[in-house]
Amino acid sequence: MHVLLETERLRLRAFSGADLDNLRELHADPEVMRYLDSGRPAPGLLVTRYAGPAQFGYWAAEERETGGFLGWFEFRPVREDRTDEAEPGYRLRRSAWGKGYATEVSRALLDRGFAELGVARVTATTMAVNTGSRRVLEKCGLRYVRTFHEEWPDPLPGAEHGDVEYALTAAERARPNDDGRAPPEGRPAVSPPVFQRVTSSAATSAIRPGSSSPSSRPRPPGTCAWTR
Repeated sequence: MHVLLETERLRLRAFSGADLDNLRELHADPEVMRYLDSGRPAPGLLVTRYAGPAQFGYWAAEERETGGFLGWFEFRPVREDRTDEAEPGYRLRRSAWGKGYATEVSRALLDRGFAELGVARVTATTMAVNTGSRRVLEKCGLRYVRTFHEEWPDPLPGAEHGDVEYALTAAERARPNDDGRAPPEGRPAVSPPVFQRVTSSAATSAIRPGSSSPSSRPRPPGTCAWTR
């Protein structure tokens, strides 16, 4: 079993065929998929393409103490031909929601990307009404960039409020405040709009991964890819 990294409570590892039923169950949960319009990446693809060591990609998430399957995380280049800009994401079982797992592992993936992989910018998008995923992004230090609207053939509830983009550069991550302290986690560059009419989704793969030009590719599978 190839282990990518471990945090205080979780382990990210390569997928195996034994994960297939768990993945199918995860992707079949309507609450997990609330802010996602697709079951991609397909469970079968995850257990075949991402079964070995990889610098970028998808990894199964499990509890260190019990080995219990919790879902998956991703960290992938925004564009296939370059690796200096990447997007994080995740999809977690409802039983794993509200425990800080998404923030804990996403921070570790960002640290690895900036320190070891030469990533210069991390970016993610999610629905504006997805307050849970937005909080995760802000806790990871990403800054609100903009709200934008796109036309979808089958829009999800809340799509009328648009999508939001968040980003963080390596330079911003390293930049101290005037008093020499590191910037506080989650401090946005500008104040993002707040929507009251929303059911919090703090626990599913609510972040749709994105890029600086969101219309350049089809809507991805949520991550951050963002979910809870």
